[in-house]
This record gives sequence, structure tokens and C-alpha cells, in this order.
Amino acid sequence: MAGSVPGVLASFEHVDAAADAIRELKAAGFRDLTVYSAAPHHELDAAIGAPVSPVRLFTLFGGLTGVAAGFGMTIWMSRAWPQVTGGKPIAPIPAYVVFGFELMVLVGSLCTAFGIVILSMRKSLKGRPFSPRFTDDRIGIFVPCGADRAASVEQVMQHNGSVEVTRDA
Repeated sequence: MAGSVPGVLASFEHVDAAADAIRELKAAGFRDLTVYSAAPHHELDAAIGAPVSPVRLFTLFGGLTGVAAGFGMTIWMSRAWPQVTGGKPIAPIPAYVVFGFELMVLVGSLCTAFGIVILSMRKSLKGRPFSPRFTDDRIGIFVPCGADRAASVEQVMQHNGSVEVTRDA
């Protein structure tokens, strides 16, 4: 396949075996691993040592922007067209909490979706091998490496109980 990334792809049936292989590969100096799994597994997350996703910053920015816009819009409208009713204040803050909350949720969720799209486009998995079995009952680990290090990666995978190991050149 043109544009494919050279490396070793292994398939595992058990989560513990895949986590052990990931730990051993990281100890050997391989950092750019791609792990495929049909369901989230805490053991794999711990073995990979994945950092906390920056998507939450998009959510925080969107939520704060939304709540500020909700309160700002309602207070601005109340002051622009004042309606004094029974001696109540022109811009009662408690009455505008609902607007602030609703816009916080709306803008926060839109910014979260936007952040997921932006951050997903940053890391492309194009050219990396994939098997449909990884969406069903297997766990896949792809290690990009040259032919000189492929034999040691294959040995680590087989030592940790991989079911199938293939080398992509």
C-alpha cells in the first residue's frame, strides 16, 4: 500500500497480555504505539500512560463563554428596554440563571465537538494497518519501526502471548 507506515502489528486475545506487551515495548523505548480496542480498558490506559485529553479545555472555554453570554445578553436587554414591575430591580440576576445555564451547556457542548474534531485531525492514523477483528474481540498493537528493530518487536509481542504478528514493510 502506498504511503503505509512500516512496523509490526500484533493481535491479542487478552487485555493483560496486551498491557504487558505495551509496558515492555515502552520500557524498550518505543513511544509511538497505536492500540486498537473495541471497548475501553483501564489496564491499557495505564500501560500506555495516555495524558489527559485537552478536549476538556475546549469544554471549559465554551462553558464559560456560554454562561457569560447568557448573563450578558439578558442583563443588556433588561437595561436597554427597562420595564419596572412592582418595584423589582431592572436586571434581577436569579431570574437569568436559567439562560446562563442553558447557553453554558449549548456553547460548551458545541466547543467540545469542535475540539474533538480539531484534535482528531492533528494525529492522523493514515497508513497504519488495521484489522476488522480489533472492533470485535481482539486487541491490536501497532509499533512503527524500521526493519532493523522489527525482529525485537516481534519477539516482545510473541513473548507476551500475541495470537498473530505481522510485519508491514
